[in-house]
Amino acid sequence: MLEIFFELHEDLAQQGPGSDEYTRKAFSLTQPLSPKSRILDLGCGPGRQTIELAKLSKGEIHAVDNHKPYIEELRIRTMKARVTEKIKTHVGSMDDLNFAEESFDLIWSEGAIYSIGFEKGLKLWRRFLKPGCYIAVTEVSWLKSDLPEELRNYWNVAYPDIGSIGDNIRRVEQAEFELAATLTLPASTWWDGYYTQILERMEVLNKKYADDETARKVFDEEKREIEMFRRYSDYYSYVFYIAKRPL
Repeated sequence: MLEIFFELHEDLAQQGPGSDEYTRKAFSLTQPLSPKSRILDLGCGPGRQTIELAKLSKGEIHAVDNHKPYIEELRIRTMKARVTEKIKTHVGSMDDLNFAEESFDLIWSEGAIYSIGFEKGLKLWRRFLKPGCYIAVTEVSWLKSDLPEELRNYWNVAYPDIGSIGDNIRRVEQAEFELAATLTLPASTWWDGYYTQILERMEVLNKKYADDETARKVFDEEKREIEMFRRYSDYYSYVFYIAKRPL
C-alpha cells in the first residue's frame, strides 16, 4: 500500500499544502538572519520550500527527511536551482536528530510536524535552536468551532490531535516558546501544486491499477481527503506558527 501511495505522490514539487509566496511571507517574520545563519528544514520532502529558503537566505540549510527518494529528488532540484552549495541533505527521522544543541538560527517545517505530534515536535526541536531565534512550522488547524459532524468524524480518525488556532497557540507556549505570529494558508495553497496534481496523476494510475484492490483503496482514501477539503475548506487549513525561543 505504501508503495502505491509513494508512486501517486512521486515527482510532485511538494508533499502537502504550501507555496513559495507563503514561505516568503513566513520567512519575513523570522528576521533578521546573518549570512552565517544555519537553518534546519525538518520533513523537507522533495524540497520545494527548502530551495525557496536557499534563495531567501545567505546561510547554510540542513534538510532532513526519512524517505530517501525525496532526498534524492531534492538533490537533483538543488542542482537545477544552482543552490547545491547552500543545502546539505540528511536521510533521517525528525524525532531522532543528530545535531548539536543550540546550533541553528532558524528551524523550519511545512506540513510534517503532525507525524510526531505538534507539541511533542516543538518540545523536541527546541533544544536545537539558539536562544532568541525562531521556529516556523505549519500545522493543520480548525478555523471555526461549529464543525459539521461529518468533518469532525473524518478528522477524529485522520488526525485526532487537530486543534484550533487557540489550542495550538497554547501548545506553542507550553513548549516554552513566545508566539510571534500566525499565518493561515489559503485554499489555493492546497490546490495549486498539490491536490490538482494528485488528481491528474490518479487518472493515469487508475488505468495502470484498474484491477488492483489495494490501489483502489489508496486512491479512494485520497479522493475522500480531497473531497473533504473541497466541501469544508472554510473550516480548516494549515497555519504557520512562528515563535521565538526566549533568551
